[in-house]
Amino acid sequence: MRPGATQDEQLLESPRPDEFTHTDTWRVFRIMGEFVEGFDEMATLTRGISIFGSARSKPEDEDYQAAQETAALLAAAGFAVITGGGPGIMEAANRGAFDAGGLSIGCNIELPFEQKPNPYQTRSLKFKYFFVRKMMFVKYSLGFVIFPGGFGTFDELFEALTLIQTHKIRNFPVVLFGSSYWNGLLEWLRDVVMPGGKISEVDFSIFHVTDSPAEVVEIINRSQNSFHELDKLVNDDIRIPS
Repeated sequence: MRPGATQDEQLLESPRPDEFTHTDTWRVFRIMGEFVEGFDEMATLTRGISIFGSARSKPEDEDYQAAQETAALLAAAGFAVITGGGPGIMEAANRGAFDAGGLSIGCNIELPFEQKPNPYQTRSLKFKYFFVRKMMFVKYSLGFVIFPGGFGTFDELFEALTLIQTHKIRNFPVVLFGSSYWNGLLEWLRDVVMPGGKISEVDFSIFHVTDSPAEVVEIINRSQNSFHELDKLVNDDIRIPS
């Protein structure tokens, strides 16, 4: 194991002879502890929206300012904002929610670089393992808002789309913010991936694209209204007459 290796790197490293029983087995308890702490901290959260995007965006960037405005509008509408707790778009979203007097949650991760907790968090959690942190985003969110970003942002986006497509989670809204940034990817999906039969037309209904912070809130509110209407219909159908 190299000096300074993260917990994820240690976990994913191939075991050395006679080392497994002294490392990976006991590491399970640390993983369990992260799940327990995360569940305990987030247990009362019912209206969370996760916002993702590049850690490298600067306050003067348009996407930073749009994320800040979007988070402020979400907070004003009664939603809690959840981010990875770091700089860039994460900071912008936490800042928008924080300044609007809303609940601003940061799920921070141990990284060798780029991850420093931003100061705009009303509730801050710290994780060593990516997969534990990612579960918190999915479990406690009613929707994902994806701003321009890199590999980490793509990872969160496609994990959410996969879980929705395979019906592992309820079909919550996934909103791609910044049409000029995402259009190239969407054209590739439509012109290359879909004709090859890898995805279908219906898969494009899983997500939305917008350039408007206000429309983000509208999309999420519509989703919540539809869900409550469906829930009411289901409850009415199973209600036993007195």
